[in-house]
Amino acid sequence: MKPRNFYIETYGCQMNVSDSEIVNSILMENGMEPVDEPGEADVIFVNTCSIRENAESKVWNRLHQFKSMQEEMGENITVGVLGCMAERIRDKMLEKKQLVDLVVGPDAYRDLPKLLQKVDSGQKAVNVQLSLEETYADIKPVRTSTNGVSAFVTIMRGCDNMCSFCVVPFTRGRERSRPVESILDELKQLRDQGYKEVTLLGQNVNSYYDEESDTSFAELMYKASQVDPEIRFRFSSPHPKDFPEELLHIINEQPNLCNYIHIPAQSGNTDVLERMRRPYTREEYLALTEKMRDIIPGVSLSTDIIAGFCDETEEEHRDTMSLMRKVQYDQAFMFAYSERGRTLAQRKYEDNVPEDVKKRRLNEIIEQQMNIQEQLNKQEVGRRHLMLVEGPSKKSDQQLCGRTDTNKMVILDRNDFEAGDYLEVEIRDYTAATLFADVIEKSSIQEFNTTREKVVV
Repeated sequence: MKPRNFYIETYGCQMNVSDSEIVNSILMENGMEPVDEPGEADVIFVNTCSIRENAESKVWNRLHQFKSMQEEMGENITVGVLGCMAERIRDKMLEKKQLVDLVVGPDAYRDLPKLLQKVDSGQKAVNVQLSLEETYADIKPVRTSTNGVSAFVTIMRGCDNMCSFCVVPFTRGRERSRPVESILDELKQLRDQGYKEVTLLGQNVNSYYDEESDTSFAELMYKASQVDPEIRFRFSSPHPKDFPEELLHIINEQPNLCNYIHIPAQSGNTDVLERMRRPYTREEYLALTEKMRDIIPGVSLSTDIIAGFCDETEEEHRDTMSLMRKVQYDQAFMFAYSERGRTLAQRKYEDNVPEDVKKRRLNEIIEQQMNIQEQLNKQEVGRRHLMLVEGPSKKSDQQLCGRTDTNKMVILDRNDFEAGDYLEVEIRDYTAATLFADVIEKSSIQEFNTTREKVVV
């Protein structure tokens, strides 16, 4: 393969970000170098997301832009699609639209050097085969676009849950877990590189299980917490159906496991959950969140919500609204239902909630959630938190931003602090999305927790 520069543009979830870091490693091992702008690249990759129609629309628009760039600059530029859209609509990209030169699915990244050689010889190149074994456990990700403070580590790939609305099992294949030692080795590398926060990733992390070492997800989180007491650990995403109580106790006991859990509800109505193939009821979900609050004082909860799923009635919509009021989420990711090809919902149900009704319900959900967040953040005034500085604020270089243990964004004056510093701060003001704080002193996880609970109420 001739020497080339490459550029990756990543869309979608944290898993895609992690995958792009794996691709960085594979290409750099083969003599290629990453660049920061598409105009500097010989090869442009778009790492895609299929989870919602809006995400796919952004990718299509971007591919048309890259096609125009390719035509203007000549055939020396190669354009490729990676990830979840690759398997689903490869023929449309390659043949009907003729927008790209190669299409590579999420389990075929090791094949990229050979596929690029095929493109060099004037052919189109495709590998979208899913694997029952591939975890990329032996590949050291190359993080070229992070803040040097926070990192993602993929602990498993694929999903076996088959929720009726979700395309992930068809684009990422069946569940398989990385060996625990390979995960711990990567965490130690991040420690040595100075990272202070790591999020462990999986489509359903609760299902993680390393058969060779007989290690469950709860045990993995404990082992992770022992890598370095000054690295904070988060995880995403668990499933409500099999959340281990053991993990809640471990989070409460280990100061560097964050008091934050993302626990997707999707709906607050049991009938809708059944149509979604989410194997829990409204009551079971509420009992789980209550248990989380009982075992982990001050825990912060976030969720995913879908508005306007197939056959959703106004009463079912109101159940979702009431569930959100009852749980009092600190954050929520809220979307209108978007039908995805090949899913059970597409085959079995009709996408029959009108778009204007979906939009209205989603707006009601968002408005209520913003009010809840504003009231929760108002209660933060006067409280003290341990904040990890991530870098300059988006609005001003004179301010820094970072997150609390409970995953709330905090803004404060820069002073002499830097990214990677732990600061004890006191909250002085708020909006629905952000906290504003004054610094008490520079601190550490161990220092902060020797004198007070993780959150001082």
